[in-house]
Amino acid sequence: MKKIRVLLVDDSAVIRKVLGDLIAADPELEVAGTAANGKLALEQLEILKPDIVTMDIEMPEMDGLQTVQEIRKRGSQVPIIMCSSLTAAGASHTLDALAFGANDYVTKPSSHGVNTREVVGEELVRKIKGLASPNANLIRGVPPQAGSSRQPDTHVRVSTTILEAGTSPGKNFGVVAIGVSTGGPNALQDLLPRLPANLQVPILLVQHMPPLFTKLLADRLGAQAKVPVVEAVEGQEVKAGTIYIAPGGLHMEVKRVFGRVIVALQEGPPENSCRPAVDVLFRSVAKVYGADSLGVILTGMGQDGLNGSKHIKQAGGAVIAQEREGCAVWGMPGAVVDAGLASGVLSLQDIASEIVKRGVSERDALASSEQRV
Repeated sequence: MKKIRVLLVDDSAVIRKVLGDLIAADPELEVAGTAANGKLALEQLEILKPDIVTMDIEMPEMDGLQTVQEIRKRGSQVPIIMCSSLTAAGASHTLDALAFGANDYVTKPSSHGVNTREVVGEELVRKIKGLASPNANLIRGVPPQAGSSRQPDTHVRVSTTILEAGTSPGKNFGVVAIGVSTGGPNALQDLLPRLPANLQVPILLVQHMPPLFTKLLADRLGAQAKVPVVEAVEGQEVKAGTIYIAPGGLHMEVKRVFGRVIVALQEGPPENSCRPAVDVLFRSVAKVYGADSLGVILTGMGQDGLNGSKHIKQAGGAVIAQEREGCAVWGMPGAVVDAGLASGVLSLQDIASEIVKRGVSERDALASSEQRV
C-alpha cells in the first residue's frame, strides 16, 4: 500500500519532531519533508508533491494564514491541517485559516490535561487519513463562502416532497438539531445567516471543536446571523429564535423540567472520539421532542450522528443530510444517506428553507409532545 506523504510546516524544531514521530509511528503514513516557515513550505510543496500538509500558524517570514492563501491562490487543492495552540488567539487564527481554505485543524500537544501527545496523535492520524486517503470522500476545493449559490448535486439530491412523504404531508417540527464537523464553520456561515429574525424554533448545534473555539465560533456566527447564536450554558431554557452551540469538551443534551426544556451539559465519555458528540444531542432531542424533532447532518468526517439519527427517526421525526457537492467531507451525511435515514438530501439554501417553512412555535411543539407523554 502506498503511504500517505505528509509535509510538516512549523518553525519549532521540537513540534516538528513530535509531530514527525507521531506520523512515523503509523505504518500508513510517512513524513515527506519539513519546512520552518511558509516560504520554505511553498518551495517544498512544488518539489515534494505531498499528499497532505500540516501547517503552523505563527511563523517568521510567511505565517500560516498567508501560506494557506498563497497555496489556494496557486490552484493547489492539497489538504491542509492547521496546527493551533489551545488559546483564544489560536482559535481565532484557526477559524480564519478555515475561511481561507484550510480543511481542518488539530491543537498542539501539551504535557498535561486533555491535549496530551497521545490524544493529539490519535486525532492527527485520523484526520490525515480521512482527508488524504484515496478512499476518502473528500470534496476538493475551497469551501463555499457565506451566501454562496452553489447548485446541489442532482445525482444524490432527494426532493423535499420525499421529506413530506417520509413523515406526513405538511409535517412541522418544533426543534432543529444540527450536527457538523470538518468544514463546519464555513457551512454554518452559509446556512445560519439565511434564517430570519422571527425564526419560530430553537436550534441546537454540535460542531466538533475544543473549548475556546466554540465560544469564538458562536460570537462570529452571531455577528452574521439575524438570530442570537450563543454557546450553551448549563440549565438555560431552550427558546425559539435562538441557536445554541454545544461548548467544546462537553456533551450537550436537552431535558424537560416542569414543562420547560433546558440545556444539560455533561462530561461523559467521548462518542465517535468526540465530545461534544452529535449522537448524544440527537438522542436527547428525540426523547424530549419526539416526532417534532428535525435532525440535520452537515459536512463532516466519520459517522457521528448516525446513531442519533436512528433515534430521531424511530421517534417519528425526520433527518435531512447536506448534499454531497457542498460538503467539505461527505462522511457524516454520507453515512446517514447510506443507512437510508435521510428524508431529504439538500443544499444549505434548501435546508434553511425547510427549517423556516416547517418550524412551528415552541409552545405548539411542547404542547404536542406533552400530549404524547
